[in-house]
Amino acid sequence: MNDATDGFPLEGASAPRTSTSRMIADALRSAIVEGKLAPDAPLRQDAIARHFSVSAIPVREALRQLASEGWAKIEVNKGASVASLSADEAREIYEIRSALESLALGLAIPNHTSATLREVSALAAAAKRERDPSLYVARNEAFHMNLYAPAGRPQLMEMLTTLHRRGERYLRLKFGFPEYKGESDSEHAEILAAVKRGDVPTAQKLVAEHLLGTGELIYRFLTERAAPPAAATSAPPAAPKPRAASSRSRSRTADEASS
Repeated sequence: MNDATDGFPLEGASAPRTSTSRMIADALRSAIVEGKLAPDAPLRQDAIARHFSVSAIPVREALRQLASEGWAKIEVNKGASVASLSADEAREIYEIRSALESLALGLAIPNHTSATLREVSALAAAAKRERDPSLYVARNEAFHMNLYAPAGRPQLMEMLTTLHRRGERYLRLKFGFPEYKGESDSEHAEILAAVKRGDVPTAQKLVAEHLLGTGELIYRFLTERAAPPAAATSAPPAAPKPRAASSRSRSRTADEASS
């Protein structure tokens, strides 16, 4: 190990090494998103280190980071590999987000100001305009996290940040269903309107339904994709919403009427 890192400018400096590991993690994450690294593909530590011309240390840190975010899995005696997409995990992530984000929103609403609401409105508009999946994921997270920031609960916000990271690769699947992005944007607008009114119960109900609906959509999509060909159907997966008047329900009803 020492021979391999002699003269390496980042040796012994924790902050630069952290930056190197983050750079490696970002590159691997992008490769996974773009399909260059398929689910279950091995992530060989030595090959990655050679590719980036670094020691094994930042590579190990990058792989641990990716594993904590759900992008990779590390098994004893087997090493690291790209994590498979799991319908159950996706649904559970959104179920947990539903509970925690409803709590965070209820705590945040009394502390919002005209300035914070303007900022959240601008973030919602930016997410609505965005068509690039990578940028949309970032703008979507920024909208949600800024909605909850006035709650003043740093540990809760840290938990939510982790959940957003673990759910990122699942959220990107929504771009396979363009109509659902429009519905998400409409639901963001409904949530924001309730926040601006100071209507805590309605805002909490809307954000919970929004997240549960997304989780159910992704769960059904992954479940149907994994089904044997004979059991698969040609109909796209639907995402039922408990709100009868929700934008997703209205869209689904219209689709059924025209079919």
